[in-house]
Amino acid sequence: MAADKQNEAKVSLVDENKENSPDGGLGLEILQIIKESQQQHGLRHGDYQRYRGYCSRRLRRLRKTLGFKMGNRHKFVGKKVTVEMLSDNRYLLLVLMEAERAWSYAMQLKQEANTEPRKRFHLLARLRKAAKHSERLEKLCESHRVDAKTKLEAQAYTAYLTGMVEFELQEWRLAMEAFNKCKTIYEKLASAFTEELALLYRQRVDEISPNIRYCAYNIGDQNAINDLMQMRLTGGGGGMMAEKLEALITQARTKQAATMSEVVWRGQQVPVKIDKARIFLLGLADNEAAIAQAANEETKEHLYETLLAECRDTIQAVREELKSEAKQRERNSEVDGGKVSNLQLLHSYLTYIKLCTLVKRNESMAHTLQAKLKEPEADENKRGPRPQDLIRLYDIILQSLAELSTLQGLENDHTFQKEVSLKTLVYKAYRCFFIAQSYVLVKKWSEGLVLYERVLKYAKEVQSKAKSLNNSLKDLPDVQELIAEVNAEKYSLQAAAILDTDESPEVPSQQQVKDNTPLCDHLETFRLDPALVGKQPNLVHFPPDFQPIPCKPLFFDLALNHVAFPPLDDKVEQKGKGGLTGYIKGIFGFGS
Repeated sequence: MAADKQNEAKVSLVDENKENSPDGGLGLEILQIIKESQQQHGLRHGDYQRYRGYCSRRLRRLRKTLGFKMGNRHKFVGKKVTVEMLSDNRYLLLVLMEAERAWSYAMQLKQEANTEPRKRFHLLARLRKAAKHSERLEKLCESHRVDAKTKLEAQAYTAYLTGMVEFELQEWRLAMEAFNKCKTIYEKLASAFTEELALLYRQRVDEISPNIRYCAYNIGDQNAINDLMQMRLTGGGGGMMAEKLEALITQARTKQAATMSEVVWRGQQVPVKIDKARIFLLGLADNEAAIAQAANEETKEHLYETLLAECRDTIQAVREELKSEAKQRERNSEVDGGKVSNLQLLHSYLTYIKLCTLVKRNESMAHTLQAKLKEPEADENKRGPRPQDLIRLYDIILQSLAELSTLQGLENDHTFQKEVSLKTLVYKAYRCFFIAQSYVLVKKWSEGLVLYERVLKYAKEVQSKAKSLNNSLKDLPDVQELIAEVNAEKYSLQAAAILDTDESPEVPSQQQVKDNTPLCDHLETFRLDPALVGKQPNLVHFPPDFQPIPCKPLFFDLALNHVAFPPLDDKVEQKGKGGLTGYIKGIFGFGS
């Protein structure tokens, strides 16, 4: 805790001394200060309470430094920063920290309001308080003593907090106007300053954009829903927008789900009566399209995780319905004749989607790791990808394919079973290839060569079976490319094995005499003993041999039995016979 406070003091000195502008006016990097403070004091992990505590401590330090105390310990005397006091930019920072403290408290209450709805009233009060402090800051910055950049930043900050208040009050038009004003100011500032500051301003614009589109949708702009869906899939709209976006998209899909009654899957009609399943299936095409258009691997990974999370929730909802259906059958004493029910078929379809998505996700990750594996290592100290990482991914893919083959309702679909077995062979070949590479890395040439032969066996088996299933290979990795790579690796392995054999130096036989003599017994003789650098070097005799030592002499006292002691009768006191009188005297103590 003490270290945190020391760090706060160092940061505050830097921030409080943010340079005044060259023309002599007071300057304050408002957005930069609050972003740095938020990242260093809790908001990186969403801890608004910690950030609020930091704002309170900083306010106390500023008031103490400036001599701007609110009375004393016995009495509170309220003070406000006025334009006449603006001789130092720390007075502006004082008002900014008051606004930040109220805002952080409001965000903390927003998190708690999920379980305690009454706290929403307190949340609105703190947000209004934050907006009021920001308006005071803007009025102070209208002074001629403050430079133009700080004035614009203060206006944008006020517009942002005002928009937040209106957004919570669901005054969509007023909120949209405030957010648009804020966005316009930051875009102008981004085009006028250095790249580092411009990046900060653009990040703020990106944070505001989901709020603007959400307000536009609520006002009546139906085109905004598509933008919001895309932003949700790509991870945008975090913080206070995340829950609202989820509710909005669910609402939009629920309207479309009313017309959806069934889907066709592998020639079977699957009735869909559960609303959650309808909503998920309606958004499935949009999710898959977004994954296909993902700009980078990080975005694609986030989209896969989002899709899998939705799929798991939908499967859980169907599972609950299946339990209810089973209980109903037990009550009615109905006998299941082996026919798959509509709910079981829907459950199999959703599980099929989940497992196929898992396979695609892991295959995408494997392609990324393969590309990194071929790149030369830039930093030797940093651990790069290894073949073992790819083996794990292909293990998960094979496990998913094994689950696919056991889905209810597809046991008699021979075409599907053949497709799954073909895919299993392809991924087994790739898994075996990377196992071989892991053996080659540790110079186990014979094991690597055997595994490469196994890869070729799998690949030829795939080619022979694929003739009847041409459509099944379009989404699979190229087996012909794998065969070419294996052949090249085989020749490289054989060459490396020969070089490794030739590189071992020939040592005269007399120097390679191997015996069990420990090193301590032939220190004067040079020998090349490979065991000395192994895990159990023979250095000394252990345990050591027993050696004879002189015995400690034993002493026996035998003379005592032959010693004649002198008589001591004359020195022993003789007791007299006292009789009855002596006995009575002894009782009463007269004789002592």
